[in-house]
Amino acid sequence: MSGKHEERPEKPSEVDGTAHLFKALGKIIKVLRMNAGLSQAQLAVETHCSEDLVSAMERGVRTPQPEFLLRAETVLNAGGVLAAAVEDTEKAISRARTRHPDWFRSFAAAEAEAVALHYFAPQAVPGILQTQGYAEAVFRHRRPLYDEATVEKRLADRLARQVIFEKQPAPTMSFVIEEAALRRPLGGRDAFREQLQRVIAVAKLWRVHLQVMPIGCEEHPALEGEFTLLTLKGKREVSYIESYQHARLITDPDEVRMYSERYGIMRAQALTPRESLEHLEKLLGEL
Repeated sequence: MSGKHEERPEKPSEVDGTAHLFKALGKIIKVLRMNAGLSQAQLAVETHCSEDLVSAMERGVRTPQPEFLLRAETVLNAGGVLAAAVEDTEKAISRARTRHPDWFRSFAAAEAEAVALHYFAPQAVPGILQTQGYAEAVFRHRRPLYDEATVEKRLADRLARQVIFEKQPAPTMSFVIEEAALRRPLGGRDAFREQLQRVIAVAKLWRVHLQVMPIGCEEHPALEGEFTLLTLKGKREVSYIESYQHARLITDPDEVRMYSERYGIMRAQALTPRESLEHLEKLLGEL
């Protein structure tokens, strides 16, 4: 989720080093690409992914999937280097799905397997959309303070969840984000600019519907706070709420229907996806 209390702090010994693995692997991919004389755009074409994804993997903020590593192995004539990393990468991805604390783990597992996801974010950009700089600001400014090792682990955990955007078949996804959250420059001007660019890029994805709830809206059905609606593989819808380290995955049909109704009303009140994209680009131009 997008709040400041996604997970309780853990001891430095509990950090598993996954972030360091992906940063190192990203540097290796970049060196191999440059040695092969390819641009990020050219590598993206050859490996059937986006240029933004290649850039993010090289910076260590997105997880290189085993399929990408195997395609890049051939394209970059890596001599077995990338193929050798596949097993460790698969293990790291598996750990990422289970390393969340118990109180958050049920949601993380449901999110990873859901066929439809709908996020309402009133205070900050949803965690699933956050860039490294923005997420780091969220974690560093929460109180009580996290230690350095815990901040690093929180970042790795949050960014690892974003592998869902490469999932095939892709889940249906929608977002309703309060305009106030999109005007709060967490992390400073540069980090916030990058974050807005990320939100705009996701808003342009054909399978995503992203809407902005304008500040001037005179009615609001969900002032209690953020929530997420998830449709699981069996087509059963559940909801998830989180506030100040208290999280709950809701399965009761009547209670879930209440959140579903709220979300439907907000989508009707918010700017349309096209209007929202135009509004986001305007906000970016104002920075």
